[in-house]
Order: sequence, then C-alpha cells, then structure tokens
Amino acid sequence: MRRFLFFGWLAVVAGALSVASCIRADISGNTPRDNFEALWQIIDQQYCFLTYKRQAYGLDWDEVHTRYADRITGNMTSQALFEVLSDLANELRDGHVNLSSSMGTSQYREWFDSYPRNFSDTIRSHYLKKDYVLSSAMMYQVLENNIGYIYVGSFASGLGDGNLTQALNRLAVCDGLIVDVRSNGGGDLTTAEKLAARFTNEKVLVGYICHKTGPGHDDFSEPAPMYVEPAVGMRWQKPVVVLTNRRSYSATNYFVNAMKQFDRVTVVGDTTGGGSGLPFTSELPNGWSIRFSACPMFDAQMNQLEFGIEPDVKVDMTAADMAQGKDTMIERACEILKN
Repeated sequence: MRRFLFFGWLAVVAGALSVASCIRADISGNTPRDNFEALWQIIDQQYCFLTYKRQAYGLDWDEVHTRYADRITGNMTSQALFEVLSDLANELRDGHVNLSSSMGTSQYREWFDSYPRNFSDTIRSHYLKKDYVLSSAMMYQVLENNIGYIYVGSFASGLGDGNLTQALNRLAVCDGLIVDVRSNGGGDLTTAEKLAARFTNEKVLVGYICHKTGPGHDDFSEPAPMYVEPAVGMRWQKPVVVLTNRRSYSATNYFVNAMKQFDRVTVVGDTTGGGSGLPFTSELPNGWSIRFSACPMFDAQMNQLEFGIEPDVKVDMTAADMAQGKDTMIERACEILKN
C-alpha cells in the first residue's frame, strides 16, 4: 500500500491505512470457528463493496455467515478449513480478495474466465516482428501502415521517464498510436499514472476515491478527487487507441479510466476486468492473511469501476482473423486511427 502514497490524494490513502490498521477482528482464540469468525468480521468491517455488491447481485453478508457457519466443525483439518474460507471469500466476486496460507492462495477467477480471452502472444508477435524495441515494461514498434504500437504487459515494474520519452520520440513519425494493455493484470498505480500523464496537456479530473471511516458497511469519507497532471517530458499529441480485454485489471483499470477522460483517446476491445478497490491485507488468528478491497474508486461521474469499464468501441477477436494470423482489435484500431 505504501506505493500509493505518491498520489496527490496522500491524505486520503493515509487515512485509509490509519483506520484499517486500528480495526481488527475481536477474536482471541485459534479454533476453526475462531478463524471463520475472524475472517467474516474483517470483511464485514473493512471490505469496501458490501453495499454495492448487495445492490449489484444480491450479496447478503449476514446470510453468508449463517450458511458457512454450518460448514465449520471443531475437528476439521487445516486443508478443509482453507477450502471453506476460500469459498467464503469468493462470495465477494472480487479478484483482489485472496486468502493466503502455506497451502496456497485462493483466487476468484470468474471475473475473467467467463469472457473471451481476446489476446494472443503469437499473433501479437506478427505485428511486433523481430526488430521491436523492449524497454522496461514496454514493447514497441512502427507498424507497416505507419501506426505506432506499444504493448504494456504490466504496471508492476516502473516505467522510467527516459524510457517513455525515447519510445514516444521513436514513434513520433507515426500517424497515430495504439497502447495495448490487454492481459495487463495491474501493479503500481503510480506507474499507470506516469504513462497516462504522457497523453494530456492539462490537469484532468479522472475520478474519486473514498476510505473507510468506521466498521459500518457505509462508513466512508467524502469522495476525494483524483487528477492526472501532464508529464513534464514529451507528450503525445496525435490520436490514440487503447486496447483492452477482460484481463485488464486493477491498476490497468485505473489507467483505462484515466485515458477515457482525455481528448483524442478511443478505447477499443472488451470491458476491462475491474478491480477498483485499493487492496489492504489483514491477518487471521492462525497466521493466514486475507487481502481485500479497502478503498473504492469511481470515475469522474462518480460511477463505480469495480466491475469494469466498457470500451468506446466493442470488438472481439474473430476466429477467421486469428486463423490468418490477424488480431481483430489491432486491425480495427488501425482503421480508427487512419480515419
């Protein structure tokens, strides 16, 4: 969480950390039921989307407690307990909610498994060819139709100012630019913001963030605005298409939302995976850790971003194109930029 403190909304996130750190499950024992109660209570008091998830798909957290309490026994094995608690955590339908132990880490995968993949490393390599530039987390190339193409596969590693300036300088001759963040599972929000800052010439409101102020499901601070300010270095001045798929998640979700607020940017592809709640980690009595969404984020119109961002132009990769080694999304992006 400390990496997020570089944002202009430092006080908001710092407040979230302070509140979260003082709210702990009031459980002193270490039996299977104690750990069950601790997990349920941590989520009940600290998870930030319980009201929203109730509205979205009818989640009743009290009913979840009743249903899962029946599965807890005093003599159950650690493996059995881990499976039950993992199932409980997955009731939240949140890729940021993970229970971790020596036996493994739980993960809710339906947020992407139920959607087309819409991405192929092999087909992408046809466009990058063998002389592409690999720089930090970026791969970039000038396509044959004089469209620039940058693939950013992760925001987990930093993008240096020098790397970004060099890439944009090299692609400056192009008529337009594709920024491909498909299957980018996220990483550091400051890295995502650093890239977005290369595509605006003015300070832009991109959304809001709240933090928990108490144990109630609706105990939140007033929304604090989030802005992206233009980078000091070189900035792109031509049309941009951002390519997304369902696995564009977390910090990538934030990046796509920011880019949608800028002029000259079109988002093409599938709805992103969401993941708009900044994660926080707490601990159960037996030492297992639970990561969960703690701070909800919204777009500039105060719409929830947890379940993803719809593209401006919906495009899926087609089997016919893939059989010919074509990426339907890249081809459509090129058409948009050329027109």
